[in-house]
Amino acid sequence: MESISQPPITVSERDLGRLESLVESPRWQHLPVVKALSAELERAQVIADADIGPDLVTMNSTLTCVEEVSGREHTLTLCWPDEADAAKGKVSVLAPVGAALLGLSVGQRIDWPGPDGRSLRLRVASVTHSAA
Repeated sequence: MESISQPPITVSERDLGRLESLVESPRWQHLPVVKALSAELERAQVIADADIGPDLVTMNSTLTCVEEVSGREHTLTLCWPDEADAAKGKVSVLAPVGAALLGLSVGQRIDWPGPDGRSLRLRVASVTHSAA
């Protein structure tokens, strides 16, 4: 499987402010993903909340991603750490896959290590934004 370089990401001003507070919080500093999320935020294009497109993965959006090799679909909602609930498909932005999906758009892909150690290629297939 060819390697995909880091795809460009976009983050809303509102999400950026809350995410920066999250990664600076002593409560979460011990998590290895915090450093990776900080790096993602530093390279992100930041846009006004009003400019968020319907195909952008933002906080509290629900997305469907497809494992490109198996065709298996996963639907999840990207949420804040205290709202995470795997049984309900709510994945924390501080989970490695949550941090990796933040800011992607429909059609973008990431390579992701699967539970068996093999690399999975995940493609964002759709995004739905909640009314809240």
